[in-house]
Amino acid sequence: MSKTVIIYTQETCPPCHEEKLWLKEKGIPFEERDIRKDSTYLDELIDLGASATPVTVIKKGEEETVIFGFDREKFEEFMSEN
Repeated sequence: MSKTVIIYTQETCPPCHEEKLWLKEKGIPFEERDIRKDSTYLDELIDLGASATPVTVIKKGEEETVIFGFDREKFEEFMSEN
């Protein structure tokens, strides 16, 4: 089953840039939602319980995992699962 990756970002966030680069290097497609360009994305970020970026939502079927911050180990774990 395929995974959908959504990353909430903002332009002034160095960890956001690092995470996007890492995802691109791994060939992992993602949807970027810049909270400064669309207030709807900021509302979604707040609804997730976050107060900082990056926040990444990984969806697999009905399952949804939320990762706060850029944590390579968690990403490796979730992205390697079938």
